[in-house]
Amino acid sequence: MEQRVVTLFHRSLEATMNAGEVLAPLIAEASDMIVHTLLGENKILLCGNGVSGALAQSFAAQMQGGFQRERPALPAIALSSDAVSLGTVVRNHGRAESFARPVRALGQPGDLLVIISNDGRDSNLVQAMRAARDRDMGILALTGGDGGDCAALLDMDDIELRVPSEVAAEVHQVHLLTIFCLCDLIDSSLFGGYED
Repeated sequence: MEQRVVTLFHRSLEATMNAGEVLAPLIAEASDMIVHTLLGENKILLCGNGVSGALAQSFAAQMQGGFQRERPALPAIALSSDAVSLGTVVRNHGRAESFARPVRALGQPGDLLVIISNDGRDSNLVQAMRAARDRDMGILALTGGDGGDCAALLDMDDIELRVPSEVAAEVHQVHLLTIFCLCDLIDSSLFGGYED
C-alpha cells in the first residue's frame, strides 16, 4: 500500500511538471485577461460541475477573500455555489440551462466567464459559454483531455488552459495549482510585487 502511495505521488508530480511546461505562458496570458477585466470594472463569473464546481468556488473565494496577502476584495461569483438558484433553474429549465440562465442574468459586456471542466463535455458549460458569447463576455476555459465541446466553442480572443492528461484526478490537481498561480499573478499585477 505504501508503494502505491509513492507511485501516485510520482505520477502527480510528473503530470504537474508536464502541464507546467505547456501551460506557463498561457497562465500568464490568462492572468492578464483577468486583470484587464477587473481594471475595466467588470466581474468574473465562474462555473463547473462536481469537483470542478468546488474549484470554481475556491477560485471565487480567493478572489473575494484574498489569496496570500491582505488586499481589497475582487468581484468574482461562483455560479455553482448557490444550490437554491441552481436547483430552481434545473427544475424549471433543465440541467443544460443551470449556468446559462445566471450568465444571462448577471453577465455584462466586458465580464469574463471562467469555466472549469476536466473534459470539456458538460452541456451546461457549453450553454453557459453560448450565453456569455451572447452577452459579449470573454471566456477562459480550464479543461483537460482533448478539451471537448467547450474547446470547440472558443474563439481567438478566448483562452484555454488545457491540462495534457485524460486522468480526471490529474486534471483537477493541475487546475487547483493553476488557480493558485492565477491568484498569485493577479495579486502581483494589481497590488505590486511577488511574495516568496
